[in-house]
Amino acid sequence: MWSPPPPPLPLQLRRPTLPLLPQGRRRLNRIAASQEDPLTALSRVLWGRALPPSQLVLAVRHGWTAAWRLLMRQLAPSDPATGAFTRTPSRFPAVAAAPAPGARLHLYVGLPCPWAHRALLVRALLGLAPRLPLSVAVPGDDGAWSFTRASPDALYGKRRLRDVYAARRGGFEGRASVPMLWDADRRDVVCNESIEIAKFLCTLADADAPDLWPPELRQEIDRWYGVIYPSVNNGVYRCGFAQSQAAYDAAASELFAALDMLEDHLSKSRYLCAAGSGITLADVCLFTTLIRFDLVYNPLFRCSRRKLVEYPSLHAYTRDIYQMPGVAETCDMAAIADGYFGTLFPLNPGGIQPIVPASCDREALMKPHGREALLSPAPPGRQQQGATASVG
Repeated sequence: MWSPPPPPLPLQLRRPTLPLLPQGRRRLNRIAASQEDPLTALSRVLWGRALPPSQLVLAVRHGWTAAWRLLMRQLAPSDPATGAFTRTPSRFPAVAAAPAPGARLHLYVGLPCPWAHRALLVRALLGLAPRLPLSVAVPGDDGAWSFTRASPDALYGKRRLRDVYAARRGGFEGRASVPMLWDADRRDVVCNESIEIAKFLCTLADADAPDLWPPELRQEIDRWYGVIYPSVNNGVYRCGFAQSQAAYDAAASELFAALDMLEDHLSKSRYLCAAGSGITLADVCLFTTLIRFDLVYNPLFRCSRRKLVEYPSLHAYTRDIYQMPGVAETCDMAAIADGYFGTLFPLNPGGIQPIVPASCDREALMKPHGREALLSPAPPGRQQQGATASVG
C-alpha cells in the first residue's frame, strides 16, 4: 500500500566559516581571554592596534558634530549667522503685581545656577531666611530642574519645577528656570528674572539689614550691571556656548578685557560702587560668576586666558565677600561642579568631573583678603549710605 513520504528534515542554516590565518586565530584567542568589552574587541579584530581607518574617523566626526549642533540649539540657542549664544528671555521678567503684605512667598533656586545664586545670596545677606522659605531644585538626567527626597519641593511636593510653574492659573509653557519667586496665596509666579527678584527682596529687608539697593546709588549700580552682565555674567556663557570660532573669540576678548578693567578698579576700591558704600547688588551679581570661574568656566567654558587666582584684587575681592556672614553657606562647590560637568552633556559627554582647584576650596577662600584698608565701612543699617555686612 502506498504510504506518504516522510516529512522533510528541518532546514539548518550554517554560518559559512571563513578560513582564519594562524595570526588571526591567535588574535581572537587573546581577545577572548582578555575579557575586553565587545566594542574594544571588535576594534582589535578590525584594525588591531592601529588607529581607526580615516573614513571611520571622518564619519564619526561629522556625525558627532551634527548631533552636537542639534543638542546645542536646544540647550543654548545661537544666532544662525554668527554662531553666537543668544540667551532666552525670562518668561516673567518683572514683578508686575507686588504681592500683598504678608503674602506667603516661596523662593525656588538651584545651587549650580549663578542666576539663582544671586537671589540666594541676597536672602542670606538680608537675613530673610526666617520669612522666605526655600526649595532647592537639582538638575535631572535630562537637564530639567527636578526635586528629590533629599531636596524636595517644600511647598507642594512636586517632582519637577515645571510642575510648580504649571500650577499657576493659565498653566505654563516654556523653560522652567531658576530662580523663581512664587506667591502661594495667588498661586502664581511673582518673577523669574534674577536681578528683579534681588531688587524686590531688598524691599522686604528690615531696617537694620544692609541696604544692597540704596536709592542714591541705583544709577551707579545700574551702570556697573550694564558692564558686568553682558561681558562677565553672560560673557562666560557666550564663551562656553559659542558655536563658531569667531563667536568664541569675540566673547573671550570681551570677557577678559572686562576682567582686566575690574581688576584695576578693585585694586583701588573695596567694592564696585563709590567708596564708603559697602556691598551692593552690583557686587552680588559679579560675585556669583567669580566664585565659579576657576572651578567651572575656566576649564569647561574655555575661559582659559587666565584663572581668577591670577587676578590678585579680584581673587581677594571674592574672598572678602565669601567671608561675609551667611555667604559661604550659599556656595556649594560640589553641587556647582556636578551641575555643570555632570549635566551639560554636549560640553562634557563623558561626565568626568575634574579635581576641584586648590583656589576654590573653603580653606583657600577663608584666607585673609587684606581689603579692609581700601575703605572704612560705615555703621551698619539701611538708614546709612555705607551699610554693609561685617567681614570675617
